[in-house]
Amino acid sequence: MDHLSCDVAIIGAGTAGLAAERAARKAGAETLLIDDRFAGTTCASVGCMPSKLLIAAADAALNARKASTFGIETNTSVDGRAVMARVRKERDGFVAATLKSIEKIPAGICIRLRARFSDKTTLTLDDGRKVSAKAIVIATGSRPSVPKPFQKLGEIVLTNETIFELESLPRSIAVVGAGPLGLELAQAMARLGVETVMFDQGDRIAALRDAAVAKSVRSVLGKEFPIHLGVKLEVEKDGDAARLSWSGASSGTASFERVLVAAGRPPALHDLNLAASGLETSDKGIPKFDPSTLQCGDAPIFLAGDADAQRPVLHEASSEGAIAGRNAASFPKVRKARRAVFLSIMFTDPPLAVVGAPPSDAMVFGSASYADQGRARVEARNEGLVRVYAGADTGVIAGATLFGPGMDHIAHVFALAIERRETADTLLQLPFYHPTFEEGLKPALREICEAVKSPVLGNLDDIAPPGA
Repeated sequence: MDHLSCDVAIIGAGTAGLAAERAARKAGAETLLIDDRFAGTTCASVGCMPSKLLIAAADAALNARKASTFGIETNTSVDGRAVMARVRKERDGFVAATLKSIEKIPAGICIRLRARFSDKTTLTLDDGRKVSAKAIVIATGSRPSVPKPFQKLGEIVLTNETIFELESLPRSIAVVGAGPLGLELAQAMARLGVETVMFDQGDRIAALRDAAVAKSVRSVLGKEFPIHLGVKLEVEKDGDAARLSWSGASSGTASFERVLVAAGRPPALHDLNLAASGLETSDKGIPKFDPSTLQCGDAPIFLAGDADAQRPVLHEASSEGAIAGRNAASFPKVRKARRAVFLSIMFTDPPLAVVGAPPSDAMVFGSASYADQGRARVEARNEGLVRVYAGADTGVIAGATLFGPGMDHIAHVFALAIERRETADTLLQLPFYHPTFEEGLKPALREICEAVKSPVLGNLDDIAPPGA
């Protein structure tokens, strides 16, 4: 039986694994990329792209129904089969593009098999071969979690890995989990005419740390579909449907054609035989690692992407893969990397974004409502709340929670501002074109200036345009 060897072995060919392989090879390392499927990235196949395709269809349906707001009459119907057919067609195109990038990897590097640890520098493949590596990168991604009570429902249960395979839209759906994925898909289903109800045993929507914005999110989205937080669920099969009973903060019973379980995606580490690696793990079975180097303890093992359960978004997976690949190639010499400003976006309507640090007692806050904001009113999208956080002594922007029209774009401005250590008053000195969603931020920034007694306060925007 052949015994393979390399400088860096990467387990997993998703976004993080592909980035790790590229970075390690660029650094001069001989690499092996091991994956049992090479099916494309989570983002392209079952995550970012198919969900946005469904959201785009939902937005089109809503815009057609809202046309009467502007004096335009339309007749709208939703063809569920056509909706799902386009989702899959475009999704498959994104997956194909990813697979083409994999095909460009030099011959002999990709191994289509499963790998398990034999020791900290040796992997065993499904076919019995051994792989010896100077360093190993774990980039196995994550997997959907279906709690035991729901497993008895069989094909009635959907996850993000199966929902896009539906031939048509269901008549009704229960969404379990009020996180970003659950909220995005619940709103999309509701707008496409599916009777939709959301449940979560927790009491925080989207796990938001800012209570004021969380209240706004629940209020706005709750107009489109019921949201039951702080409830315990009991599940039974009801013929071809699922019967859910809930109790706690609210109570009731209802049957649904489908149940979407969006209760999180834990790291896919269960098949790796991590015990043989000698790594110290958390109580959730995740190897302990240094976020600045991605090294696990002092071992020649690195952890990247969704497998580390830190920042499960594509740009972070790509960045972590590059960091892990470079450090694996140079092991035992590893370098700390400067991590990017935290940025998370939920593509509901209006979008929700969280940037930088969460609110704390060491900060001052500025708020701006979009309920009467000029550009938002023009577009009949006047909903939402923005909260900006800054250092109490300096006014330096530290973070923001943004819920309102255009916040999926505006969030990037705040990420840049935090990276450059801008203050509220320096941001106010920038041009805010009228009428835009951006100028709706000014009340929040002025409030921070007032709290920190900014010396430029009063010199700016003495006359604000209506609705700004």
